[in-house]
Amino acid sequence: MVDKAKRTYNITSLQRGLRLLDLFVKAEQGLTASQVAKLSGLPVSTVHRFLINLEGLGFLNCSGTGSYQLGVACFSLGQAALGQLDIRRMSLPYLQELNLRTRETIHLTVRHGLSAVYVEKLDSPEPLRIYSRIGAAVPLHCTGVGKVMLAYMSLEEQTRILSQLEFKRVTPNSIGSMQELQAHLPKVRRNGYAWDLEENEAHIRCIAAPIWDHLGAVNSAVSITGPAVRMSMMRLRQLAPLIQDAGIKISRKLGYQASKVSQPPFPVKKIDAAGRGVSLPTAMLQAR
Repeated sequence: MVDKAKRTYNITSLQRGLRLLDLFVKAEQGLTASQVAKLSGLPVSTVHRFLINLEGLGFLNCSGTGSYQLGVACFSLGQAALGQLDIRRMSLPYLQELNLRTRETIHLTVRHGLSAVYVEKLDSPEPLRIYSRIGAAVPLHCTGVGKVMLAYMSLEEQTRILSQLEFKRVTPNSIGSMQELQAHLPKVRRNGYAWDLEENEAHIRCIAAPIWDHLGAVNSAVSITGPAVRMSMMRLRQLAPLIQDAGIKISRKLGYQASKVSQPPFPVKKIDAAGRGVSLPTAMLQAR
């Protein structure tokens, strides 16, 4: 039986409505109709009709000042999407273990275009902890999770993605050019983890490790994040074996088999009774 070519249907009004809705993702204070018109390039009258319809369906709320924000329908849709993510469900026991052992904030992220998106988060029990939220998108070039995903791409895909990134220095520590990032990524791949040393947010540090899917691709990452006052370089090195081990365990849950992939993963370190990292040969790692 011959497969029929997949048809493409372009519904312009639907695409416009969804693009307008997407503008509100990063607008925590909301947007007025005129602001939406300026961002989208559409006439205010057209924007107004879209906003009225989206509000009527519960996807937007309108305040008394004429500012629109995302509505409860978006929340319900997002919660349903999160519930259907297998990686979130399968990762949770390992995220909880990391949270208990480190007492720091744990993030699970997936790549969405040119960003990494938080799909799960476990808060630190410490009084001083970081602020983040599920659904937030962070840059690839200046975060631990983003750099891990970039480092494990094929050279062809990496070149394509890097050419599209905006190398904005979010903090003085951010990587600010493609050349700088290209020099940095091989080190990430050799180490098997990436650091974020106050590169995306001042006073916040993290360490991240890759998660492989059943095809051996890395489109997800797990991270440990905390205030810089608790995340010294010594502690980050101590946390590296823990985050690597969690990444490998989640990968196996997703069907990853190192022996079937041409590029083997990094050598993970096992944590002994004294809390020291002991390197495990790849053969032992595959047998575990």
